[in-house]
Amino acid sequence: MTTLHDKVASQVPHGLDRKEAEVYRHLDPARLPRHIAIIMDGNGRWAKRRHLPRVAGHRAGVAAVRSTVETAARIHIPALTLYAFSEENWKKRPASEVSFLMRLLSRYLKAEVPTLNQNNIRLEYIGRQHELPEDVQERMQWAREATARNSGMVLTLALNYSARSELVDAFRSMLDAAAQNGGLDHLRIDEDTVSRHLYTRHLPDPDLVVRTSGEMRLSNFLLWQLAYAEIYVTSTLWPDFRGGHLLEGIAEYQKRERRYGGLNHDAHGETSSAIDERKA
Repeated sequence: MTTLHDKVASQVPHGLDRKEAEVYRHLDPARLPRHIAIIMDGNGRWAKRRHLPRVAGHRAGVAAVRSTVETAARIHIPALTLYAFSEENWKKRPASEVSFLMRLLSRYLKAEVPTLNQNNIRLEYIGRQHELPEDVQERMQWAREATARNSGMVLTLALNYSARSELVDAFRSMLDAAAQNGGLDHLRIDEDTVSRHLYTRHLPDPDLVVRTSGEMRLSNFLLWQLAYAEIYVTSTLWPDFRGGHLLEGIAEYQKRERRYGGLNHDAHGETSSAIDERKA
């Protein structure tokens, strides 16, 4: 006789380890976030606690990226965005560390494309990519093209990214579009217009943002898009973060009632009054 537990267990996606599968069994697959954004933080502290150079923390963080990306793809999260390198990093990090991060990024992209293809993951980027080293830009373009035909999860790496710069670029884009379509008299600025000119215009806004290392701040990351996202902060440092930790964040997300400013909403973000009006 098939028990309820057997039915739930049979629905656990292939490839999850024992810890991940145990957490997944308590999730509602119908209420998974459509888009998860992660602020990867704590590499330096991870290395310091082990009396290692900071770059050792960045190197160890690659395993966390791999585990998190593969788990998200296995449970069919449509979009995952990782905050990999901010505009501020150019100023706040030693030149030698920045140079190491650029080399690490190139090596990661070269090594991981086969795995991305195996998991049907499409790679995209946000940020001012034109300011990155030319060889890094070439490797990024190669990896994007190599995964362009994949139809599963969209993995977006935020590189040389700043939310404030994104908004500046969005307004510049709106002005350029207006100039090409009759001038400023034809410029209409509303939320939809701004969203269409953001780097993330091809993505839904994140439902869940995860921050590692216990810090309680957004660090200039997706400030427009995170307006109604649920925030999950874990004390786990990024190099120690794995797919199981991601599932724990999703479990916490599913315990919350998303109010979008105080009103009760259905699963798709519509208010009860809006639904009633549409039905009428």
